[in-house]
Amino acid sequence: MTGKFNEVDLSRVKTVSIGERSSRVSVDSFGKPLKGGKTFARWLKSLPDHLAVRDWKELLLAMRRSVAGKENEIIWMIGAHVIKCGLSPYLIELMKKRYVTAVAMNGAGLIHDTEIACFGETSEDVPASLHEGIFGFASETADACFEAVKQGVNDGLGLGETLGRYLLKKRSDHWNMSILAQAYRMDVPVTVHVAVGTDILHQHEGFDGAAWGALSHRDFRIFSDRVQKIGNSGGVVLNVGSAVILPEVFLKAFSIARNLGASFDKLTTCNLDMIRHYRPQENVLARPASFGGKAISITGHHEIMIPLLYASLLT
Repeated sequence: MTGKFNEVDLSRVKTVSIGERSSRVSVDSFGKPLKGGKTFARWLKSLPDHLAVRDWKELLLAMRRSVAGKENEIIWMIGAHVIKCGLSPYLIELMKKRYVTAVAMNGAGLIHDTEIACFGETSEDVPASLHEGIFGFASETADACFEAVKQGVNDGLGLGETLGRYLLKKRSDHWNMSILAQAYRMDVPVTVHVAVGTDILHQHEGFDGAAWGALSHRDFRIFSDRVQKIGNSGGVVLNVGSAVILPEVFLKAFSIARNLGASFDKLTTCNLDMIRHYRPQENVLARPASFGGKAISITGHHEIMIPLLYASLLT
């Protein structure tokens, strides 16, 4: 039996090779993490003790306490813009120091990370591709992701885990720049939270909504387990560049943890973005802080703030 409404026939769409499209971001433009030295430490100490500087120092203290606490979590929720801005090397280095113990990203984050790992470039020129009728139709990107998901379904993995394993095994030229691959190698969970219709992969005939939904839902359960842990033991949650999806996912995971008895009285949350949006302000900051924790909001461009945070932590 079929429904009474027409559906578009995706078997008729034409794909192209990734080499036929124009990409705006390549690994050559990625940042190169540098630790803060003595001069940087003096500069940091010289800043006025007011407003955002106090918040910045509160964030550094909370993250250092979490690392010292061994069992505490530092969860990063990132929008795809973080990867497109060439910031993956900073998060990978912070994983090594336990300043990142879990990562949550949206479907676009998975796509950009996979393209960087496999091809060394990502972020196609959308206006140009739309005019040519090829926006989102790179066949190699879809083939890699669909193959990884097929393996994940067979092995009972989550979405982030199966892509990380796939990219690690593939060992393409730039796998060392992949958050998914490096996190898998270091046993750091990366969860991917997909909203069907938001990502270019959903335009392809081979997209299996049931498989992607099942793997993404498992990731939600993995993420919720980490949120429950942070609610009991304390730690830090950072939302970096997600205006809607991840703040909503976090709120639902928070609700599960509360239902299971987590107190959240030792939690620090931080929203770090170039604009202050409603859902991060409410779901990441205000609502969690009402249980006794600390909420920090710092506004700034990711390509400046993440390297600054890296240098400040590793001074």
